[in-house]
Amino acid sequence: MKSINLPKGKNIYFASDHHFGAPNPRASKPREERFVKWLDEIKKDAAAIFLLGDLFDFWFEYKTVVPKGFVRTLGKLAEISDSGIPIYFFVGNHDLWMNDYFEKELNIPTYRDTKEFSFNGKSFLIGHGDGKGPYDKGYKRMKKIFMYPFSKWIYRWLHPDIGVRIAQYLSVKNKLISGTEDKKYLGDNNEWLALYAKRKLETKHFDYFIFGHRHLPMEIKVSDSSTYYNLGDWINHYTYGVFDGSDFCLKKY
Repeated sequence: MKSINLPKGKNIYFASDHHFGAPNPRASKPREERFVKWLDEIKKDAAAIFLLGDLFDFWFEYKTVVPKGFVRTLGKLAEISDSGIPIYFFVGNHDLWMNDYFEKELNIPTYRDTKEFSFNGKSFLIGHGDGKGPYDKGYKRMKKIFMYPFSKWIYRWLHPDIGVRIAQYLSVKNKLISGTEDKKYLGDNNEWLALYAKRKLETKHFDYFIFGHRHLPMEIKVSDSSTYYNLGDWINHYTYGVFDGSDFCLKKY
């Protein structure tokens, strides 16, 4: 379990599900500019920044090429990382084809599953949240297709002008891939990530469970001393999480 001790006056920030590039680059640009402005503001008191996946609506790393665009976001992340503020990135279901670009170019570690952290003695389980719990049908259908090695191999052979355009269209339009039918609030007793958190508590205690993926800001008590938070998104809600060394809360930007 990685531990971080926050100096007085410092915070840890969390954000998820930006889906930059959707529904198209022009419409996405104002959201990206808003996010970059937020990063510029929080860097003043940030001890660490956690990005919990789906930063891009689609991402694929060819051997020598990455998708066009996102210059403002990547540049700001590089600036913050170079300044010594650690950034942690969790791969989501829309950027699951990410490899080592963030690690090599931005010095940002990339995680593909949940990871345990301790902040000022408080225990956290952090991840994107895709594929966890008993439901999440959209992701599970998608994963069978996209994680099949042959699918990735054959996609790599498509010219990027063709492959990226097809993938972007499917990511936005196809409910089997985007999982938009799963973005309805199910109630505290039925939210699958809350159920997942309760099951994890059967074997180990965590003070906080922090996830994205659901696109809905949530705060659900999963035990007397444990809470599940969903960070919402930067499409409709513009919500983010803050841990000040003692307490965690959701805020809106």
